Amino acid sequence: MKGTMRIIGGTLSGRKIEPPESITTRPMMDRVREALFNVLEHRDFGEDIDPLFSEETVVLDAFCGTGALAFEAISRGAGRAVLFDNSSQALKVAAANAAALGIKDKCHIIRADATMPSLRQGFGGQAAKLVFLAPPYRKGLIPLAYRALTQSGWIGRHSIIIAETAKKEVFETLEGCELIVSKTYGDTAVRFMKCGVGKMENG
Repeated sequence: MKGTMRIIGGTLSGRKIEPPESITTRPMMDRVREALFNVLEHRDFGEDIDPLFSEETVVLDAFCGTGALAFEAISRGAGRAVLFDNSSQALKVAAANAAALGIKDKCHIIRADATMPSLRQGFGGQAAKLVFLAPPYRKGLIPLAYRALTQSGWIGRHSIIIAETAKKEVFETLEGCELIVSKTYGDTAVRFMKCGVGKMENG
């Protein structure tokens, strides 16, 4: 799979991202990423969240692929990012992209299964404020990853979760989260949720 991918906004706007060779990695299209970040930058998520993009913000890209979502967040002001993937090829591409963009020191790239993560590590063990869950479609991985990441401390009481599924894929709001807004872009559905509403898995 080849094609041009670029950072859409922020300090790295216009910089190229190398796409993956493998068809098993599904990069989010630039136009969808742009629309997603427009929501994040202009939506009011509350005083306990704002500012969403700051030097204190830790991002978790739990199915990172090329790393485009994490890199876009850093470009727009997030301080640090943790990137998970269980594909060695995806991690190689993500690491190369981070180095080429000059943000390797802001990224902690880990070979990990988001449904069975280790306890949070890197950057002082801080829970992520912004969490991207964009796994392979129609495999039921989002609720599994959410529970595991919450129990292991990666997701906290004031995290914002962005979950990507196929448009017609069945999806239920995650326990302890409030659905803020849901958007569809072609065959892709993106849901923006805020944690800390009601009971969460880790308390």
